[in-house]
Amino acid sequence: MQRRVFSGIQPTGSLHLGNYLGAIQNYVALQDGYEAIYCIVDQHALTIRPDPQELRANVFEAARTLLACGLEPKRCTVFVQSHVPAHTELAWILSCVTSFGDLSRMTQFKDKSDQAESKGEFVSAGLFGYPVLQTADIVLYKAAVVPVGEDQVQHIELAREVVRRFHTVYGELFVEPQALLSPAKRILGLDGQFKMSKSRGNEIGLLEPAESVKKKLAVAKTDEKRKRRQDPGEPNDCNIYSLHQYVTDRAEVARIETECRRAGIGCVECKGILGASVERIAGPIRARAAELDAQPEIVRSALKEGAVKANEIAQKTLGEVRERVGLR
Repeated sequence: MQRRVFSGIQPTGSLHLGNYLGAIQNYVALQDGYEAIYCIVDQHALTIRPDPQELRANVFEAARTLLACGLEPKRCTVFVQSHVPAHTELAWILSCVTSFGDLSRMTQFKDKSDQAESKGEFVSAGLFGYPVLQTADIVLYKAAVVPVGEDQVQHIELAREVVRRFHTVYGELFVEPQALLSPAKRILGLDGQFKMSKSRGNEIGLLEPAESVKKKLAVAKTDEKRKRRQDPGEPNDCNIYSLHQYVTDRAEVARIETECRRAGIGCVECKGILGASVERIAGPIRARAAELDAQPEIVRSALKEGAVKANEIAQKTLGEVRERVGLR
């Protein structure tokens, strides 16, 4: 029996290049070596209280993009979190063996709550308990491997701790998940400062037209010390160069590095090459997404079939949990 891999992705609007490099390309690659289960985590998205109509649209958008990127329902399971009620029931049970102190030390909660409070915004209890639902998502399928970005490693460590606490009280049942980091651990946005994010407006949309990407790249931050075309550059101080390493041919990356240092290539040309590299990835994805737009029933059918398969696994696990904790 193949080991299971599980990961969830938030339906927060159009997915971007950072999502693809940090997660989705890994999802596609893992379809063959594992029993792959991928979830669109719409209940996690409720922590920011999205407009209901917008959330529904974003769920479909995420599903369409995942399929366009190469996820195949015959090779993996793709479903929507809220279509499998066992996630929230297990989250409550696990919250009863999760330390309040551990949750209060979660870096993402502290960062997001501090940001919200500084703006006078509401901070929900759901944001605080988010990692417990994330743990339930994973262990419900007894997943051995969870492909994540660098910022999620702490949450996987918490999941492992929660599993150990459950086992101490109720006996062995779950698999302790292991984090699998993407080679693209942390993709910075075009501002060169913060992680690529739609909310910061520093992203390259995965389905964004090539001309729009070109305009964004034209004003993207580069090596600040390189003021003029004839100034030598330091590639390692330039975020455009770091993006090249994930999307551009290795031989070309090596040439860019050499030419940048001796001022043999300018930032405009370098950005042009990056735009072409991004388009080689995004062009076919955009074309497939357009096909799915014309046949939305393919997306809906994939999600429906995925929910059936996910529910079958989830109900079996939840039944075992209920038995262990005395709920039946």
